[in-house]
Amino acid sequence: MATATVNGAAGPKVNRIGLPIVEYRGGKSTLCAGCGHNAISERIVDAMFEMGVEPERVIKMSGIGCSSKSPAYFMSRSFSVNSVHGRMPSVTSGALLANAALTAIGVSGDGDTASIGIGQFVHMMRRNLPMIYIVENNGVYGLTKGQFSATADIGSKLKTGVINDLPPIDTCALAIQLGATFVGRSFSGDKKQLLSMLKAAIAHKGTVLLDVISPCVTFNDHEGSTKSYKFLQDHDEPVNEVGFVPSFDEIEIDYDSGAVYDVAMHDGSHLRMRKLREDYDPTDKANAVRTLMEAHENDEVLTGVFFIDTRQPTFVDRLNMVNEPLATLPESIVRPPKAALDSLMASLQ
Repeated sequence: MATATVNGAAGPKVNRIGLPIVEYRGGKSTLCAGCGHNAISERIVDAMFEMGVEPERVIKMSGIGCSSKSPAYFMSRSFSVNSVHGRMPSVTSGALLANAALTAIGVSGDGDTASIGIGQFVHMMRRNLPMIYIVENNGVYGLTKGQFSATADIGSKLKTGVINDLPPIDTCALAIQLGATFVGRSFSGDKKQLLSMLKAAIAHKGTVLLDVISPCVTFNDHEGSTKSYKFLQDHDEPVNEVGFVPSFDEIEIDYDSGAVYDVAMHDGSHLRMRKLREDYDPTDKANAVRTLMEAHENDEVLTGVFFIDTRQPTFVDRLNMVNEPLATLPESIVRPPKAALDSLMASLQ
């Protein structure tokens, strides 16, 4: 980071493209004080600033719910679309096919994703669309007074005393099985881990699924909740220690011990993970799913990068889309000549 000067006096720190962090902030939050969603928005601001992302090259997408208000609280200079409930993936797909040069970040909730939007979530994961998909997961429908969502754990208790007896959907396990190429889970209260994962997500080319446990302080932060601050602090089990080195920084390593996975990202950056579990390999899809299933049996909440694959082509690559926005292409390219139509009609005779 550099320091700007104004009339000879030291000004605010600026990033590698000359912008101060204030240019990455959004409006004042209207969410409940202490809501984990606000902490996630702050980490997004930090990550985009530190990575030197141009705000005007970013599209912020969301559906409906408390989580879907979050894009208003970061990067006010970026484009933003608040779509229909559960339909954020299809709207994002259309936007990226129209302009593949954009960086897309979608913010959804456990209801918007795992209930009404589960069908769209499934197809986005299998297509490997180049976007960052964040699930702000609190296990309840905070916007409609705290009923259990589809990610609530068996045995979790509401403030009213109601016990959940239905098994949860694990969005991370589902995303890995379906084809997402960067999958991880973090906790809104873990600033260091979440920031590193977000910076790595920005550098990744493909579908990133980040499930972030984000306690609802109004409806789901009490004793008996498995999505509360206290529960996460007592049951958080990291599978790896995550570090990230941007391509424009000197590559160093600060891990003291343990095996280290170094994954070269598409932009030249490096994601480095020190194994905390001896048998954990973040490039082994079957092992990632198995580890998540075993954690459920042991009442553990695993965090870290579960799976990463930088080799798979994205949905945009598979369709051979151009990098230029489609609306800027001349008619000579997007409109076939009369000879092409004549040839087609002749082949059908």
